[in-house]
Amino acid sequence: MKQTCLLIQQVPALLYGEESEHLWLYVHGKMGRKEEAASFAQLACPRGSQVLAIDLPEHGERSGTHAALTPWEVVPELRHVLAWAQGRWSQISLRATSLGTWFSLLAFAESNLSEALFLSPVLDMAQLIERMMTWAGVTEPQLQRCGEIPTTFGETLSWRYLQYAREHPVRRWDPQTALLYGGRDHLTDRAVVDTFVRRFSWELTVLPQGEHWFHTPEELAALTRWELAHL
Repeated sequence: MKQTCLLIQQVPALLYGEESEHLWLYVHGKMGRKEEAASFAQLACPRGSQVLAIDLPEHGERSGTHAALTPWEVVPELRHVLAWAQGRWSQISLRATSLGTWFSLLAFAESNLSEALFLSPVLDMAQLIERMMTWAGVTEPQLQRCGEIPTTFGETLSWRYLQYAREHPVRRWDPQTALLYGGRDHLTDRAVVDTFVRRFSWELTVLPQGEHWFHTPEELAALTRWELAHL
């Protein structure tokens, strides 16, 4: 499969597949990287599409750089990438995972995407941060006073991040969308998923034994079947 390395306004990117009028923009989640799009590209490219994957800040080739994985940096960046792609492809769809879904929902709410596929999406970031505060035993006054508080489970709680999430709820999403969700997802509640599914008329597939991170042979096989069904 053809692979082309690109740099889109200083953002490292990989383009998979032969020339096509249809593009899938692939946005990875936390701890991901652009190369993980290869498995999706192996399904999408033989069916007449190309796949464009980027490294989000602090990930892949951007590890150790000054850019931060924050919505106020990532959202404008994603919009620039989409604008670049819209000048080259007539049809663009979205494939996003976990945190990449939330960033994409904010960045592309008013974009003319053809469709979207979301895996283990983070949908309500404010609720997720509040949950992590509970896990860490951190109160809102404490977080407001300190600004940032590191946790024992590897996340740094941020008052600015929490306020941003509260001030930027997902209010609009027009593309036809399908969602694959693990029944044991500990980051996004099923009630939140059901609310979004009803509000935006999404198609929901639930893997009852699946967790947030799809990595077991059974989870990966289910992911492949789901992706193929929507390509």
